[in-house]
Amino acid sequence: MKLTELAKELNISPESIKFFIQDFDLDLSDCISTNFEVKKDFEKFARENADFLKDYEKDLDKNKTLDQIAKTINQPKDKIEKAIQETDSNIFDNGFFRSSISSYGIDQKLGGNYQFVYDYFGYKTSLQKRDFIGYRDLFFYISSVLEPFLNEKQIKDWGIHKPAGIILYGPPGSGKIFWANKIAEIISYQFKEVKKYFLGTSYVDGKETDFNDFLVNMMSEDKILLFMDDFDEIMTERKAEKDIASCNLETQEIILHYISKFEKEDLLMIGSANSVSEIDKEILAPGRFDVLVPVFPPNAAERSEIILYMMTKGLEEDSLLYKILKNNKADKIPFWNDIASKMKVFSNTMLIDFTQSLKKRIKNLYQKTKNEKLAIDQKILSAALRDAASKLTEEYLEQIARFLADAIINNPEDFPSRINALKTELETYRIVEEPRREIGFQHNEEDKG
Repeated sequence: MKLTELAKELNISPESIKFFIQDFDLDLSDCISTNFEVKKDFEKFARENADFLKDYEKDLDKNKTLDQIAKTINQPKDKIEKAIQETDSNIFDNGFFRSSISSYGIDQKLGGNYQFVYDYFGYKTSLQKRDFIGYRDLFFYISSVLEPFLNEKQIKDWGIHKPAGIILYGPPGSGKIFWANKIAEIISYQFKEVKKYFLGTSYVDGKETDFNDFLVNMMSEDKILLFMDDFDEIMTERKAEKDIASCNLETQEIILHYISKFEKEDLLMIGSANSVSEIDKEILAPGRFDVLVPVFPPNAAERSEIILYMMTKGLEEDSLLYKILKNNKADKIPFWNDIASKMKVFSNTMLIDFTQSLKKRIKNLYQKTKNEKLAIDQKILSAALRDAASKLTEEYLEQIARFLADAIINNPEDFPSRINALKTELETYRIVEEPRREIGFQHNEEDKG
């Protein structure tokens, strides 16, 4: 059963169910599959608790004051206000909190008893078996963008058409190509990457070919997702003082010429960009690449999960590393929370670097001691952290700052909690130097004062 079918049966909107899954921190793999088939446990929960889900939806759709929230969940107003400020900065001028804030979600964060929810999920899906870790908000945001691909009524009833182009923007190593592949999986399109050599003139089997030929050929195939890396560089804004490669100008012209035909030909183009600020405005015009999706670095909780996933990926329970991890209780997420909290604004790539360095250090220590009960202590963790932090350069921090500025302009209401959290983490790298000098970035380990 699809999520939309279950929602219709229960007379609840699919959007409120998505918010509920996020608010109650449920694993997506326990609730729905990538193509929105509802899992049996969640289907059972939803049917048996339809009244609660309807109350949740009514509350979610209502603008409400602090007093009204406090009355609904019987929690102190000061705690409620603090919880809201930590996750959402949007408040209306009249003192009402916006409708996408759930009283029940706040109550859950403040320790309200919702064991009846979790009783339906008697086990935790292992990290290795999940489609992906965290990012429920991004998954549901992307799914709403893709709704015209999944539901023909969007076009028939509402005149909402499939996007021709989507831009995934985010700092290096944030997982943009992962999400492009995930989009292809969700809409059942074939993933194809636009290689750099496709953009100029080349020879294939002795015949001259160019990007125009490539694009026309792709449109002739059935359901194709075209992924183009370095989209901001290729589609950069044309200015008199800017020197743009001729092949990039030609690529822009070819895409603008054909993009109106993409929907009819079942072709979706996805561009990967570090920033959208320099992309030519013609490219971003309605009906072209007008859907912008920010891909954030992992937050603190996601960092812990990713580290555990990478440390245990492919390990058998009788492997030496797994035994050492288990002896240190490092086979559980809480072990990694402290070190993950120090990895502010780290990319997915940096987290992988950390786990690779740590594995090597544990292996070297074991080879010296032959002791399966060796301690994964602060010293070895800090050493691996230093290795991973080598990519935390001033340039990378500036890229994070640019991305944050882009997200605040383009998606402020879609990801308020992520924007606030990333802003706070980035601020830890800002230092005020001597008077009359600009605010800059530097590494924590370089800050001696």
